[in-house]
Amino acid sequence: MRVCSILTRALTIVGASILMATAVPAVAQAQSLWGGDSEWGGKRSIVSFNTKFRPGQLIASFGDRRLYYITKPGTAISYPIAIPREQSRWQGRLNVTQKRENPSWTPTPEMLRENPRLPAWVPGGHPMNPMGVRALYLGSSTYRIHGTDAPWTIGEAVSKGCIRMFNEDVLDLYPRIPVGTVVTVTWERFKTGPAMASESETQPAAPAKRRMVTYGRKGEAPTRTVAVE
Repeated sequence: MRVCSILTRALTIVGASILMATAVPAVAQAQSLWGGDSEWGGKRSIVSFNTKFRPGQLIASFGDRRLYYITKPGTAISYPIAIPREQSRWQGRLNVTQKRENPSWTPTPEMLRENPRLPAWVPGGHPMNPMGVRALYLGSSTYRIHGTDAPWTIGEAVSKGCIRMFNEDVLDLYPRIPVGTVVTVTWERFKTGPAMASESETQPAAPAKRRMVTYGRKGEAPTRTVAVE
C-alpha cells in the first residue's frame, strides 16, 4: 500500500533523538532507516572479551561506546551505541524487566520543558519514533536499550540516560535477550580483539514487519497515517 501522506513536520528531541524535516515519503524513509540497505546499517562485530563475564550477560561500556553481548566464555558480539551526555551519566547493574516491539514514545516532563514543541506522543512503528523498532527496559528505571530514528547519533554522547543502537543492531540483539538478563552498565573500558564467529552469532536478524500506523497527539484525531517497516 502506498504512503497515505508525506511527513512534513520536524521533531527536535533533546537527548532522545535529533529529527530532521523531510518531504520524503514515509515508506522510503522507513526503508532507509530500518532496513539493511542503508549506510546507517548495523556495525556489530565478534570480539574476544573478558572471561569474568558469563554467557548471556550484557555489558554496556560507556567508555568504549559499545554494548557487548557475551555469547560464550571469552567471546562477545560488540554493538556500537550512543551514550548519555555528561549531565546524564550513570552506571550500575540492572536486569531486563520488559521487552517491547515497536514501542511508543512519550517525552518526559523535562524534555517538554526544554522543548515545548515536542509531540505529546509518537506511536510505535512510526519512522520518526525516537525509540526505534525495539526496546529493552532496564529494572524499574526510565532507562532503555532501544533503536533510533537518528542513526547519525550512534557513537556520540547525546542521550538522557538511554542506550541507543542502530535499528538493524537492536533487531539482531532483541531475540537473544530474555527477560531477566543481567545488564552491567559501566564506564570501564575493555580490551577486545577480533574473534571467530559461529553461525548463530552471524545470522542476520529478521526484518521489521510493515504495517500502517497513525500519528498524532493522545486524545486527538489522527493527523497522519503512514506505512512503515
